[in-house]
Amino acid sequence: MVVITDRIGNVTRQRYEQIVTLAKDLIAQVAKAQFALGDMALEIEPMRAVGGSMPNGTDDLFTVTESLQMLADDIGVARTTVEDWRWTANRWPADKRKEGVSFTVHRILASVPDEAERWAAIEDAPFNPRPGARQWTPDGAKRVVGQRVERPVTVDEKVQAVADLTRDEEVAAQVATDLFKRPEVTEHVTPADRMRVVTELTRDDTVAQRVTTDMLRRPTVARTVMRDDTARMLVNRAQFDNSEETRERIRETTPAVRKIEHTIEYLDLVGTCHGFVATLGRLVPRMRGQEFTDDERETVRRQIGRVRAAADWLEGAVDNGEFTLDEQLAQLLKGE
Repeated sequence: MVVITDRIGNVTRQRYEQIVTLAKDLIAQVAKAQFALGDMALEIEPMRAVGGSMPNGTDDLFTVTESLQMLADDIGVARTTVEDWRWTANRWPADKRKEGVSFTVHRILASVPDEAERWAAIEDAPFNPRPGARQWTPDGAKRVVGQRVERPVTVDEKVQAVADLTRDEEVAAQVATDLFKRPEVTEHVTPADRMRVVTELTRDDTVAQRVTTDMLRRPTVARTVMRDDTARMLVNRAQFDNSEETRERIRETTPAVRKIEHTIEYLDLVGTCHGFVATLGRLVPRMRGQEFTDDERETVRRQIGRVRAAADWLEGAVDNGEFTLDEQLAQLLKGE
């Protein structure tokens, strides 16, 4: 929406329009002067194909750079300015230069590779919504050739501008922090992108621990997480490991605890053996007169083998103090 005011800057709108008219005349004169200077530079040093050279008739022949540098020094401008005039004048022959269009716009559109497209492009000025007419501006020309504009308008242009301004890591971090504080911004971030952001931000274990703790304090999140078999297993394993660490710290600080645990474990072991024998003593007599199928007898034999292996392991462990299961015995006890 364009707001019409009576004054622009420090002048009235009428005076502003007069200034614009005078300025356009001056810009036209400047464009003619710049093209004329470019033509002079071309006269001194015509454009040649890449890698081309002039006939070397003498040993003191100036290079292109030396010739243009001399011209630049003699007229009091930078050599790059002379090179800019020369290149633009070469890209726009006199009969193709557009009256009323600035030299700057010609220079930008000069990068259109195809000549026919270049001639057609300058005849098709883009619409400028401020005056409500077709009009060339440097940004309009840059959009044609795909260059970055000074005043971004479209979403893509604004995104590119932000990307340019946030190349510094500290600036990018501050901008990202501020943006994620705005709920209306985060609403437009897809779940997949949010997950990627969280993953990147929680690569540090300390940060990940605090974030996970806070998330699991939310009942709905905790219930959903616990439905995942892997997550549930890891949580249970973590609880067991934490309990073991706690017990180990207690053992180190209170030696009497180890003695108590030894007594409890000893009583459990003896009680288990006694219970096994007592159970057999109760069950076996009651099975008098029963007949077993071959499969049932084989099953019982396999279980007796497991019991015998466990008893041998227990006896050896008590005798030599080696309480570690080897792989073969572990598979046997599991019935594998």
